[in-house]
Amino acid sequence: MTASHLLVPVPIPDRIAALIGSCIPAHILRAEFDAACAAREVRRFRGPRLGIEDQADREQALSELARANKVLAAHHPRLVVGPGSPW
Repeated sequence: MTASHLLVPVPIPDRIAALIGSCIPAHILRAEFDAACAAREVRRFRGPRLGIEDQADREQALSELARANKVLAAHHPRLVVGPGSPW
């Protein structure tokens, strides 16, 4: 029995990643990419003192993340990306 937090991430060769990607519908791959980019943007705008423009950008990134997560959750609930997740 192994604990999931003890697993070491292993890099996947490009050919294997392409094979896995060819089995997943294109709109799911696009949503996964959009969710990862939006989560990275949300992490950029952290802090207690954000300007009005930064708050607007953060809200925009959160809405893009929610939109992408809706598509991912419809395909499989474990694909959802959180704003603080490492993906």
